[in-house]
Amino acid sequence: MKRYDQTMHLLLPNSIRQWILTSEDRITRQAMLRLVGTSRWIATAIAVCTLGGTVGCQSFSRPPSLFPSKSALYDVPDEEGVRQASATNSFGDTARKNTTRVVNFVTMREQENVTKAKDLYKQGDTVFRQAETMNDEEAKATFHKAAKLFRRANEASPGTALQQDAMFMQAESLFFADRLNEASEAYTELQKTYPRNRHNDRITARLFSISRYWIDTEKATEGKWKFLNLTDHKRPITDADGHAIRVLDQIRYDDPTGKLADDATMAAAAEHIRQGKFEKADEFLTDLRETYTDSEHLFLAHLLGIRCKLEMYAGPAYSGLVLDEADKIVEQTRTRFPDKLRDEKYSDILARAAAEISFHRAERLATRARFRENKKEYGAARYYYNELLKSHQDTPHAETARTRLAAIEKLPDVPTPQLAWLTTVFPDSKASTPLETTFDNGQENPETDSPTLLR
Repeated sequence: MKRYDQTMHLLLPNSIRQWILTSEDRITRQAMLRLVGTSRWIATAIAVCTLGGTVGCQSFSRPPSLFPSKSALYDVPDEEGVRQASATNSFGDTARKNTTRVVNFVTMREQENVTKAKDLYKQGDTVFRQAETMNDEEAKATFHKAAKLFRRANEASPGTALQQDAMFMQAESLFFADRLNEASEAYTELQKTYPRNRHNDRITARLFSISRYWIDTEKATEGKWKFLNLTDHKRPITDADGHAIRVLDQIRYDDPTGKLADDATMAAAAEHIRQGKFEKADEFLTDLRETYTDSEHLFLAHLLGIRCKLEMYAGPAYSGLVLDEADKIVEQTRTRFPDKLRDEKYSDILARAAAEISFHRAERLATRARFRENKKEYGAARYYYNELLKSHQDTPHAETARTRLAAIEKLPDVPTPQLAWLTTVFPDSKASTPLETTFDNGQENPETDSPTLLR
């Protein structure tokens, strides 16, 4: 028993043994050891914990924190290329990493491994360069093979510069493989994951060329029956022009200060005009005039903006706000581009637009005048006819206004109410004035006793 007690004493942690040796309690050192001997299960538990700590068992250690420690956020791949958790890594990070591994396994994605990602990238680059020297069909198949390798390198290196390059090369490989729909999605995903990546200019140029190709193919097949595209990898399954506009719009948001931002805006507006969607086109043209004031398309945006406003006008029975906006753009065009308007073609276009605006405004005044004339409110009708002659003398409605003014010149401003005698029989709905006390001389004098009149 004594030997067992001594063994248990040696297995105790240093802090407990030091406390036993220096204790000034009334219990002596031998009594303390005897107490440990009688409570063997306590000493055994302490020994197991101590041994567990020395051999690496964490069964009885403090539960890990659910919040990641600061050092755990900066784990880097080791020499094998695998991300290793640091000693202070949190339970939450470990759980997330394990979950990522399981999800990658189930979805058949590449597991995180930077070293393997580098090898896959090198293989993809080699295949890509080989495809550049091949013929058309063979090259497309080889580019598609390179895209698969770059995709695996992308999946194996999340959050690294290597992933950024792998995503770009994957999209480039799909582009040269004539899989434009997949390439567009890959370029867009790269822009979404790394908004300020170093391939931004090249990506914008690729997306712009893809959208232009889709628009040109839609123009070529305009008026023909269209079916779902299940064979051609160059085009989307359906609605190619709609996909093109969305790509052009995304270019403006991803790179609003880029070289092709104003070109994308104008191209989207032109496609909307071709489809007859003038309200959508007006939004793009307004954005171009207000945002890209130094664009080479600025003059054309003014001319097309006037045309869109006039096409949006619904008639004299509806709001005339778009006419006011169109007239404002006409004045801006004359002020900003006097050199452009020296060309007879452009000056004629602007003059015809201004005449059309004046015609619509005169039509609105003539419509209001006829409405008042039909209600026999000739005073209001004369007012609108006079306004028409004052502002729009050169329109066809001016002659009609002169004729009608001569016809209603002597008619009363407002119509005579029918059955007017009934107003003397039935009380008026207006509130009557209160009765006032007055005297014969019309002066108020409460001190006299003369008879009064109630008026």
